[in-house]
Amino acid sequence: MTPRPNPPGKKPKSSKAKAKAKAADKAADKATAEPAAEDVRTGKTDPASAPVPVPPTEPAQDTAPAAPVAAEPAALTAPEPAAPVTPDPVAEPVPEVRSVAVLDRADRERLLGGAHHDPHSVLGAHPVPGGVVFRALRPYALSVSVVTEGLRAELDDEGDGFFSAVLPLREVPEYRLSVEYEGAVQEIDDAYRFLPTLGDLDLHLFGEGRHEQLWTVLGAEPMEHQGVPGTRFSVWAPNARGVRVAGTFNFWDATAFPMRSLGSSGVWELFAPGVAEGELYKFEITKPDGTKTLRADPMARRTELPPATSSVIHSSRHEWQDQEWMARRAERPAHEAPFSVYELHLASWRPGLTYRQLAEQLPVYISDLGFTHVELMPVAEHPFGGSWGYQVTGFYAPTARLGTPDDFKYLVDALHRAGIGVIMDWVPAHFPRDEWALAEFDGRPLYEHEDPLRAAHPDWGTLEFDYGRREVRNFLVANAVYWCEEFHIDGLRVDAVASMLYLDYSREAGQWTPNVHGGRENLDAVAFLQEMNATVYRREPGVVTIAEESTAWDGVTRATHHIGPGGFGGLGFGLKWNMGWMHDTLDYVSHEPVHRRYHHHEMTFSMVYAYSENYVLPISHDEVVHGKRSLVSKMPGDWWQQRATHRAYLGFMWAHPGKQLIFMGQEFAQGAEWSEAHGPDWWLLDPSYGAEADHRGVRDLVRDLNTVYRQVPALWELDTDPAGFGWVAGDAAEDNVLAFLRHAADGSPLLAVCNFAPVVRHEYRLGVPDDVSAWHEVLNTDAGRYGGGDVANVDPVKPDDLAWHGRPASIRLTLPPLSTVWLRPA
Repeated sequence: MTPRPNPPGKKPKSSKAKAKAKAADKAADKATAEPAAEDVRTGKTDPASAPVPVPPTEPAQDTAPAAPVAAEPAALTAPEPAAPVTPDPVAEPVPEVRSVAVLDRADRERLLGGAHHDPHSVLGAHPVPGGVVFRALRPYALSVSVVTEGLRAELDDEGDGFFSAVLPLREVPEYRLSVEYEGAVQEIDDAYRFLPTLGDLDLHLFGEGRHEQLWTVLGAEPMEHQGVPGTRFSVWAPNARGVRVAGTFNFWDATAFPMRSLGSSGVWELFAPGVAEGELYKFEITKPDGTKTLRADPMARRTELPPATSSVIHSSRHEWQDQEWMARRAERPAHEAPFSVYELHLASWRPGLTYRQLAEQLPVYISDLGFTHVELMPVAEHPFGGSWGYQVTGFYAPTARLGTPDDFKYLVDALHRAGIGVIMDWVPAHFPRDEWALAEFDGRPLYEHEDPLRAAHPDWGTLEFDYGRREVRNFLVANAVYWCEEFHIDGLRVDAVASMLYLDYSREAGQWTPNVHGGRENLDAVAFLQEMNATVYRREPGVVTIAEESTAWDGVTRATHHIGPGGFGGLGFGLKWNMGWMHDTLDYVSHEPVHRRYHHHEMTFSMVYAYSENYVLPISHDEVVHGKRSLVSKMPGDWWQQRATHRAYLGFMWAHPGKQLIFMGQEFAQGAEWSEAHGPDWWLLDPSYGAEADHRGVRDLVRDLNTVYRQVPALWELDTDPAGFGWVAGDAAEDNVLAFLRHAADGSPLLAVCNFAPVVRHEYRLGVPDDVSAWHEVLNTDAGRYGGGDVANVDPVKPDDLAWHGRPASIRLTLPPLSTVWLRPA
């Protein structure tokens, strides 16, 4: 842990008289120095003939724990005094050393002003004619001495916290600094005696935008360097005149912690010995205009609890226990596997629970309902909880609202051990304008585009990334890899892809600049998304990327090297949200049944383009907030009809080609819209509530949908192959009936029949294949245990030889009102 001097604003108690007395004592010591020692100082005799001083007693080390993660203190108090250094009585004192020439005024002013690009060239120890010059910048120190083997020499006080002297040494030794403060002496390693912690290859890869593990290079990394423990700080700020580190370890006074610029890379670096995990920090950046800004680390892997904004030095100690899951997750591509997703907002799923408490409850709940995956709304750190995580300031840090990064790993680990995949919403489309975060990070546009027309996001008051800048692209691509490698995330659902792809997104004429070809496509964003997907799929087998893309962009889930009719390669996503299906089908079921005949095409149109992409069918949080009503509340009619239509819609959704996603609360027909302030209405499932059975019945249906779904390959194996689907009755608009067949790779079928009319339809004839001897119900959303009327086809249904719907045989079914029925070969 780094020793802490008197905090800024707290002046040492010594008076001018005390300083003069001290100077007089030093002069007296010099006057009585032994001739041999004087010869060593001046170099007039062989140093080997001079008495060799005995090393001083090692001072007590500061073993206080790292500062807790907390807000920056409004008022600081002086540290506990360390044990004073007591000279060995046997050792002879080192004679007074001659002062080095006064520090160059320009260097002095730049160091004090936080605008020096190479403090290591001035501070620390350097060979000079006649010996080695030692310089230290230690504000508030009373004295600074150099301590090395057999030598202890006090440096001259040059004022403003500078101390220096030339020692008659042939080479730079291993040394430490003994720093005296008012009432305390602390021995520390000098940060300015260390070589850079970053190599040329790391900087080259970053400059090329190709460092796929960027988090190992930038940010704060606890490490041992040249045999000394400490923390490496590094940050990209190419426009800065100077960068310093401020934190709890220096009482937020960055004066003594200037960083060095590593050439044209734009990276600034400092190894701070003794600074340990748990300390808070920020970067103090001197902008091109000379003003200063205090910024959180863009690469911070841990943050303070919002609304506090400091970064936290972090080192993971989590030991993963999900080896079995990780070994088999790449066995089958996501689009050819069962894939049903429960979307949730972690902070409000069970309000007040931490990551570790969620790890005890969430896997049990998801396993019981049979979902294959959870999708977590953005867990990356964000300052405003009401953004639900979609305005990110800490792209490399899980939100501190629920615990530490290792706590989040514990939750992912628990889900994996329960056989549940973890998808995380990822937001590379924009970032907020908070002055302590990424916006104009080093005084000029850096992460955002320099063209204001390209930088400002028109919908959310945020800033868009400059995808054409190599380092920014690297920041984002490495971030995608980071979550998958460090947190074992199984999928990234990429938010707001459409806003990235189009230069004129939500912009009027004159508010956007065309690309080099005169078009509206953001070519930089296209290249970024292609690189991100290609990199993630190459590095992380079994991970799936999912695009929330609401337009008809060609080739969202096509391979990046396959050129489409528009001249672009595919974006390379694994899956895409089918927003068209969602809007059309919700519009259909929101109409009274008597009017649905006029909207029948909204239930069938999705099959016109169903195989143009690999789709997810989403009923997400966006559809159950802000006046859109919950899923069950969208349905017309009385409470019974609303629940019945809700159940029928879910049955239709699970049978339709594509993967399924529903948001928390919809699995038990919550009537109210979701609010992050209180989460789902779990009280609806309390047995003491009178209508509890109605809500429990819907949840039981969801459990059975997932159970049958996972057991029947016809419902997922050929989701992206037209051979997996066939209409039976797609035009029965007058009846409000839909019927279709799903097929597995081996040809085994499932028949799905939906009746969105509020009447029972008896003896309803449907065409079927002639190679199935009998059909039996495997799921009926009207079952009594789900809250339905229990109208069912109890016995197996045998086909007739009568051709129907263009098929060689047919069956007659009883269709319950407002229901979906699934049948399989008996």
